[in-house]
Amino acid sequence: MKLKAIILAAGEGKRMKSHLPKVLHKVCEQPMIEHVVEAAEGSNVEECIVVVGHGAEEVKKSLPSHIKTVLQEKQLGTGHAVMMAYDHIDDDSLVLVLAGDGPLITQDTLNALMEYHKNGGYSATVLTTDLTNPYGYGRIVRGDDLQLEKIVEEKDTTPEEKMIQEINSGIYCFSGEALRKALPLVKNENAQKEYYLPDVLTIMKEDGRGVGVYKTLDYKEIMAVNDRVQLAEVEEIMRSRINQYHMREGVTIINPSNTYIGKKVKIGQDTIIYPGATLKGNTVIGEGTVIGSNTVIDDSSIGNNVEIQSSTLIESKVDDFTTVGPYAYLRPNSVVGKHCKIGDFVELKNAQMGDYSKASHLAYIGDAEVGKHVNIGCGVVFVNYDGVNKHKTIVEDHAFVGSNANLIAPVVVRKNGYVASGSTITKEVPEKALAVARAKQVNKEEWVARKGLLKE
Repeated sequence: MKLKAIILAAGEGKRMKSHLPKVLHKVCEQPMIEHVVEAAEGSNVEECIVVVGHGAEEVKKSLPSHIKTVLQEKQLGTGHAVMMAYDHIDDDSLVLVLAGDGPLITQDTLNALMEYHKNGGYSATVLTTDLTNPYGYGRIVRGDDLQLEKIVEEKDTTPEEKMIQEINSGIYCFSGEALRKALPLVKNENAQKEYYLPDVLTIMKEDGRGVGVYKTLDYKEIMAVNDRVQLAEVEEIMRSRINQYHMREGVTIINPSNTYIGKKVKIGQDTIIYPGATLKGNTVIGEGTVIGSNTVIDDSSIGNNVEIQSSTLIESKVDDFTTVGPYAYLRPNSVVGKHCKIGDFVELKNAQMGDYSKASHLAYIGDAEVGKHVNIGCGVVFVNYDGVNKHKTIVEDHAFVGSNANLIAPVVVRKNGYVASGSTITKEVPEKALAVARAKQVNKEEWVARKGLLKE
């Protein structure tokens, strides 16, 4: 039996008041639709079919290449949306139907839903939960035997039905054969003139098929996003979920409510994260590392026992026992070795620094290869751009570059070479040599008085 998922992502999301399709709004740095796809694939779904409509091309571009899409040109209800995927439903398949604007659903709950469905021998199973304020959700109406009688949408409920707290999550598990048979029979005889997917369940019951109800106790998992307020609420829940996971795995987070960690980030034991830190993308952080306040790390690899203070690192790598910051900026393709120091207001871009090297403050190191045990002084600039092309600077092991020096690329400072402070280097510095490239000082006596600038 092939496991498939149909993800409904065609809605406009008018209440978001945005030019961006609703399912592309981000929760913890990822579009909502991406979270849903990840939950489905984590449940061993073999094929995901995303139903797109509003902003179809944008949504398609956001999805991995292996995800299939179908177009719902006119949004005529959830039943109509699933009809668009009809040709992808096989008789012998098990089909999950998921909401693209429900990013909090987990693979554990989906697995439990499918297990309940299979064990009960049902043709369809709906995921439900209880809400103290069920407004906006379809109500689960049960019969005297407590089995599902019908699902009534909010706009079609009677006053008595509005009081029901058990609601439809919009998530279902279907037998492919039963779904294929029931979908063409769905009518739009309701206040909205839409084709409701819950009507499929009524059709199946009338056909003598079993329909199950699986209730989850965690109502948060089925929360849908319809406006910016709900987006913020979902963001907070997911962020708390992520932070709690890391803390249980041995990470100290000083203030979880003010720490932002993406779902794909990996963090080693005994690492400490201070308030205001933002860790994004596929970042990996080792053990015993300290991430200081207001640090931003995106798609980077940080080693063990590293200390980063109030700095920004993007697509970079920092090895063990190195210190970075405060206020350092590591731009893409920066690689820093072990026991290094990248100090305050130092910027690296497309640069490599070998073990035990240091740039303690106020330096720009761009398009460079810096060896081991190198000192880069205060105010040093690797002048890598001639207005048209970028050029590389190479500083070999044990070299010393004095303060306020300019290294005009392409240029090489050889092993144990020294550059005097204030020099502008345009030629190779030989091994063990001292390069001095600055004008001779000339003192013009009484110049200030002659210019009338003297002050008593």
